Amino acid sequence: MRLSVSRQLPRLPRRGIAGAAIALAGLVATAAPAATAPAPAAPSTAATAAVSPAAALAPPDIPLANVKAHLTQLQSIASANGGNRAHGRPGYRASLDYLKAKLDAAGYTTSVQSFSYGGATGYNLIADWPGGDPNQVLMAGAHLDSVSSGAGINDNGSGSAAVLETALAVSRTGFQSGKHLRFGWWGAEEQGLVGSRYYVNNLPAAERSKFSGYLNFDMIGSPNPGYFVYDDDVQLEKVFKDYFAGLGVPTEIETEGDGRSDHASFKNAGIRVGGLFTGAGRTKTAAQAQKWGGTAGQAFDRCYHSSCDTTANINDTALDRNSDAVAHAIWTLGAGSVPPGDSYENTADVAIPDNGAAVTSTVTVSGRTGNAPPTLSVGVDIRHTWRGDLVIDLLAPDGTAYRLKNSSGNDSADDVIATYTVNASTEPANGDWKLRVQDVGPQDTGYINSWKLTF
Repeated sequence: MRLSVSRQLPRLPRRGIAGAAIALAGLVATAAPAATAPAPAAPSTAATAAVSPAAALAPPDIPLANVKAHLTQLQSIASANGGNRAHGRPGYRASLDYLKAKLDAAGYTTSVQSFSYGGATGYNLIADWPGGDPNQVLMAGAHLDSVSSGAGINDNGSGSAAVLETALAVSRTGFQSGKHLRFGWWGAEEQGLVGSRYYVNNLPAAERSKFSGYLNFDMIGSPNPGYFVYDDDVQLEKVFKDYFAGLGVPTEIETEGDGRSDHASFKNAGIRVGGLFTGAGRTKTAAQAQKWGGTAGQAFDRCYHSSCDTTANINDTALDRNSDAVAHAIWTLGAGSVPPGDSYENTADVAIPDNGAAVTSTVTVSGRTGNAPPTLSVGVDIRHTWRGDLVIDLLAPDGTAYRLKNSSGNDSADDVIATYTVNASTEPANGDWKLRVQDVGPQDTGYINSWKLTF
């Protein structure tokens, strides 16, 4: 994970509520940049073991010994190259070559994407698994570089090794994903997310729109660990929270790394993101120590960005749990759409008058605890003979309006079929939620076919 630094590449512009705040219905996906070679039609028979269909569908247990063996190799590479694997240093390229050889042997189509930063050449490694829907790409990634002061075994050998071993498990089990699977390892993250931003910036908009989601794993074996889950997307968050709940391990929302790891490059481009983290320089509280064990009053990782971030700086239990969680997410999300939360739906047709008057349709939510999630999903299906001149709002039970769509005379579509996300986390979940639609176009007719809230 990078430090907060002032020297960064320009941030991508955020989309508004009708852009990045609008999540496409279902999970979408991406193809690689032009530099990425097309995926072959099938994996090599030598790389894929024969397994039963049932076994291929079940998320595998990722062997901790395998993940730690990768960390041992990364440590050896650092030790042989000045003690680090930093951007522009020979240890970084040697680390990338180690991963690439493993992936090539397992039947992946790999590509190395180069970029320049700070007077040095950096590299991203992209690996595509053959098959799956090319219009729904599920990607998992981690930054491979270290800081110059150490080997970077927790930051971020841990995430890199877990993603690598999960990719190899896809090959070993012959997993046939419904989505196209892609894995990425980023360079120059410690310089300001440079590699991942370069990758995303060089994806055409049409390719970005195919992203089903991007999952980021940065520092997942901290020696005094917490169990933190990214909350940027409520449905991706749920996949990880459900996994840890099944282990009886409580989780917390990840805040220490907000905007400081490679998921930010994808999120800023309107791509749904999720991920895991076990803590960096922040101090574990007494309440967290009671919840997770470990030492209160001590940093989650006392060796963060220092020379003692070696293979001795890993908590095996945290690394094992999180590595299995990576595989759980890939198998769960790759097999189909994101498992939705509880949905509340109104399928009755509601006519939309063409005189500018607003019409509302109501969905009643009950039996929930707490407030609405910060990324409340609002799916709408509006059928119309118009050219886009609609204003659409979500009304919370207290009447607070959340704008979903402004009128647009340039919108030539005949229907609105989309999923929006809004931050309604200050609103109690229970009550009557309303979709308010106002037709401001001339001589139009239409109706709300259906809409739903997904928590």
